[in-house]
Amino acid sequence: MDLGISGRRAVVCASSRGLGKACALALAEAGVSLVINGRDPDVLRETAEHIRDASGVEVTPVAADISTPEGQAALLAACPEPDILVNNNSGPPFRDFRALDRPALLAGVTMNMVTPIELIQKVIDPMAANGFGRIINITSIGVKMPLTGLDLSSGARAGLTAFVAGVARSVAHRNVTINNLLPGYFDTDRLRAGFAASAKRTGDSEDEIAAQWEASVPAKRFGDVSEFGRMCAFLCSAHAGYVTGQNILMDGGLYAGTL
Repeated sequence: MDLGISGRRAVVCASSRGLGKACALALAEAGVSLVINGRDPDVLRETAEHIRDASGVEVTPVAADISTPEGQAALLAACPEPDILVNNNSGPPFRDFRALDRPALLAGVTMNMVTPIELIQKVIDPMAANGFGRIINITSIGVKMPLTGLDLSSGARAGLTAFVAGVARSVAHRNVTINNLLPGYFDTDRLRAGFAASAKRTGDSEDEIAAQWEASVPAKRFGDVSEFGRMCAFLCSAHAGYVTGQNILMDGGLYAGTL
């Protein structure tokens, strides 16, 4: 399917690896030029080269911490008026909630709620003026169900979800959409970090923990990041203009809910 976005411009945050990289690659395959982002310059450069070689589109790497004003300014200097914004960021590590002091709490909320809101503030009016905009927030299945040890991440992302619900409705008439993608267990470095944390807490091996988590998913497998990236690309497409303010769960059936 032609997604109808060839020649558009996208900023994809935290996209040097994992889910962000998969979203960037899928958009590139649709002909979208990219500004990609990460904190490790070497990994980011390798990702940029990989996407360029795979797609032939223009890819601009920006090494920066997007939770800082300086990092956000660097991203938007590279692409002042993106047509597409994919908000993604690392989250707080697995940790018992009792161990979270005030600085840790504030840092988590800044990473996973405040930062995406700030970026949306900066890009939404030009999108509306141009009559096209697609904003995707990568949140988490934790918005809908508890994930032990990720309480701060889940809480901050739930706050973002509530915040943008009204914002999405305010710009829908200008062909600007805001949707949230909620990943379940995708095979990423962050998921593997969860195995390590659980193994340390329970005494089971990481392989045993991985097998337990995989067995808990009705699909009986972890998600492939390419599946996530393609869903992101579709929501950014010209065909998805009537989808906005939605929380789209990709979890292999893990969340056992009717709605």
